Amino acid sequence: MTRVKWITLAKNFAILGAGFLTAVIQSASAEELKIWRYGVLDAKGDAGFSFMIGQGFAEKQGLKLKVFQFKADTQLLQALLAGELDSFEGSPGNDIMAAARGADVKIIGCTWPGLPHVILAHSVTSVQDLKGKTVAVGPPGSLPELLTRILLNQNNIPANAVHFSSVGNDVDRYKALVAHVVDAAVVSNEFIPVMVKEGLKLLAAANDFAPNFARLCVQSTGKVLATRPDDAAHFMAAEIAALRYAISHRDETLKLTRDMTHEKEDDPRPGYIFDWAVKTHALDPEVRIPVDKLDYIQQQLIATGNLSKPFDINKMVDMSIREKALKLLEN
Repeated sequence: MTRVKWITLAKNFAILGAGFLTAVIQSASAEELKIWRYGVLDAKGDAGFSFMIGQGFAEKQGLKLKVFQFKADTQLLQALLAGELDSFEGSPGNDIMAAARGADVKIIGCTWPGLPHVILAHSVTSVQDLKGKTVAVGPPGSLPELLTRILLNQNNIPANAVHFSSVGNDVDRYKALVAHVVDAAVVSNEFIPVMVKEGLKLLAAANDFAPNFARLCVQSTGKVLATRPDDAAHFMAAEIAALRYAISHRDETLKLTRDMTHEKEDDPRPGYIFDWAVKTHALDPEVRIPVDKLDYIQQQLIATGNLSKPFDINKMVDMSIREKALKLLEN
């Protein structure tokens, strides 16, 4: 064999060896990623915020993120307590009730301290007109159901004077309202730009009648936080980094929303709720825990009869995970 052929063969083996070594390193790196199971509500007009963490931010923190979608907050809590999730993003209302009754649930951050929810209707022109009508909400204990109870209580309307219909997620409830299956529905305000053409009107806005009710918090269990504190901190670091990016990159966030929901480019809903969230600071990219708002939620739960007595909210709040996450991001 000539010297030239030997050199060519050597080069080829070197290239193959380098490729094999790269593959081995990538494989080892992938194996080192720790699985984190994260639950979120079904993707809708603001999905770009909730799903941005899956766009490489978790991997940068050494986690392999597995995201699971649920129709209601109550289902998220059930999955968490059953050990099927490591954390989830959902309404804290139902979880405060569960914690007050001894459930192992911990709030480690809040992504949406503001409420985008509204109550839309067809012929109903006032809250008093809801008597005898059917309102599309979520299952008992879900955010839409709790908000409806708060509104009725504030207007001295007995809850049993209104028919509560548990209807899937926001999109399902909106469709039920458009189809005249129900008289009113609790949905995200992303539907405001499209409601007029359907002959709908705004009956009430949650940020008016429940201004201190936090929409979404990140929650886990004491068991997970005790056995995997470092992983939990890395998860929170990924969440904060993702939200910081999402809120400062409108086009990318709206594209992710459309990819998740298959909404068309000219659909105004994603842009509407993005701009509303930024303008009103309804979304907090720093994922702080507004304990005062959690206490407000508890007061509302007592007023509506969902809780019989006060509960020490601080017992279900863990500030340490977020503090560790911030240090990770600083480094």
